[in-house]
Amino acid sequence: MYNGGKIILGLVIFVGLFAFPIFYNTGKTADVPKPSLDTPVINQMEKKECVESKEWMKANHMQLLDSWRDSVLRDGNLVYESTGGKKYIMSLQNNCMHCHSNKKQFCDSCHSYANVKPYCWTCHIAPKENEI
Repeated sequence: MYNGGKIILGLVIFVGLFAFPIFYNTGKTADVPKPSLDTPVINQMEKKECVESKEWMKANHMQLLDSWRDSVLRDGNLVYESTGGKKYIMSLQNNCMHCHSNKKQFCDSCHSYANVKPYCWTCHIAPKENEI
């Protein structure tokens, strides 16, 4: 082992380069996004409410959309009754996106943060964003 110093130096450099991103990002977190509710439809509402409570929707919206899809496509049911007793049409485009028309600021901000890629838009047409 005549090259022991070079080998150790090489290993130290390798470990340093490999570990740099881990140590560099230790203790840092990305800012939690705050979805924008600034849309014409929401701004005109006297009482700003969704089909379920804000907390419930934040935690369960994908399960709700999946159950809506199954209910509409498999069973032919088109009406959803919320826990508050109000009835809604089960439609992503005609119900959800009617109010939440700012897909980039509402949907995409949280989905990018959570690193999820929902497949909603493989079947549905994404709403057109108004460029300012």
